Amino acid sequence: MSPGMGRAAPGTCFVSVDPATEEIVGEAPDATPADMDAAIGAAREAFDAGGWASDPSLRARCLRQLRDALAGHAGELRELTVAEAGCPVFLTYGPQLDSPVADLGWFADLAESYEWSRDLGVGAPMGMTSRRTLLREPAGVVGAITPWNFPHQINLAKLGPALAAGNTVVLKPAPDTPLVAAFLARVLREETDVPPGVVSVVTSSSHALGAQLVSDPRVDLVSFTGSTVTGRSVMVSAAATVKRVFLELGGKSAYVVLDDADVGAAAATAAFAVATHAGQGCATTTRLLLPRERFDEGVHAAARTLVTLGVGDPADPATVCGPLISARQRDRVESYLRLALDEGGAFACGGRRPPGRERGFWIEPTLIVGVPNSARVAREEIFGPVLVALPHDGDDDAVRIANDSPYGLSGVVHGGDEERALAVARRLRTGTVGVNGGQWYGGDVPFGGYKQSGIGREMGVLGFEEYLESKVVATPYRGR
Repeated sequence: MSPGMGRAAPGTCFVSVDPATEEIVGEAPDATPADMDAAIGAAREAFDAGGWASDPSLRARCLRQLRDALAGHAGELRELTVAEAGCPVFLTYGPQLDSPVADLGWFADLAESYEWSRDLGVGAPMGMTSRRTLLREPAGVVGAITPWNFPHQINLAKLGPALAAGNTVVLKPAPDTPLVAAFLARVLREETDVPPGVVSVVTSSSHALGAQLVSDPRVDLVSFTGSTVTGRSVMVSAAATVKRVFLELGGKSAYVVLDDADVGAAAATAAFAVATHAGQGCATTTRLLLPRERFDEGVHAAARTLVTLGVGDPADPATVCGPLISARQRDRVESYLRLALDEGGAFACGGRRPPGRERGFWIEPTLIVGVPNSARVAREEIFGPVLVALPHDGDDDAVRIANDSPYGLSGVVHGGDEERALAVARRLRTGTVGVNGGQWYGGDVPFGGYKQSGIGREMGVLGFEEYLESKVVATPYRGR
């Protein structure tokens, strides 16, 4: 099987819908369990019998080819990403497209520069003087399962390090964004030297094929990004064959505003963040923690920002908040808005579908007030443009509230005294924290979370090493 789509029966396709208009964007092959079986078999053969795993130079060359080819198609990909994912076009100049494409070059460089073997020195265990060497080797066949919200970023954040490390990959993208994955498959097949079987992209309308990929004993490692609920199922299924898992799961991150901060500016920034791409980001800060004595000031600034941003056509460069991905996701967000009222909360703004948008999957940017941190809307991942404002009584209380969550993916601390803000950031039980506007995102930076936000790290050297095994080789030492 060539790099590209898992084979599907002729004429077996499913449609992809523009979430802003509900119009059909295109069709993608609707793979079957037999197609997935063939893709896994091809990946297994390519790893066991091919030279990919032992040739870092080839891997680096192919990753650079992929980077350059995708960059050459940036205009087409930008248009497709806006249409299929409902992503505001301004984001495609960053983490929705350009940044992850460029990061492929970083992983190509790492494939060539990484220390694949390391001398552990001479020892004499059990009286046998030996030289010990640590070898780092690819894990094998990787099953990569990705969501729809940042399809390029997450697809490439798995392919880049997995391929650089010498693995073969079967990629199962989300049913909501198959066309951007199909485009990636075509570029791999037609514009790179990636050998047959090393990468297969299997698009399907069914989530069952992802479960098949996880349970297959020929797969050595599963790299999954998605909800915590599904992540638990991945762990259970992977346990049957004791395969390794990387899980990047949900979040309910806190934006902590200290009492010496410019509260209005910080609250407005938090509002901008939660409106971006309709809040469909796992690391989005969806809890706004404000000093109690300045709570009304912060709420006013956040609400004013959300109302000003509103919703808009994702193809318009001025749009920040586009549509939700599907009717199912819109209905889910609306159920949480009803729950907020049931839990005693109120809307400082938003809380409904925007008037005049009968087609598409829209929700107004919304600010919830009047609920405690124990409320479900303050604890569960909503995945929409919904911010919950909570008061705190000083640094210790803010840390307590921020950490009182089943998640620990990301966070922000904003304060007038940067050392004080940094001290608060160090106390947060999260995988990433931005302080006073500092940005942590990058291909060279490990990303992942504490607690139920996942296991392991993606990107950076740590993310690359998720796709490696360790082997120690000992040889007799004779003084040379």
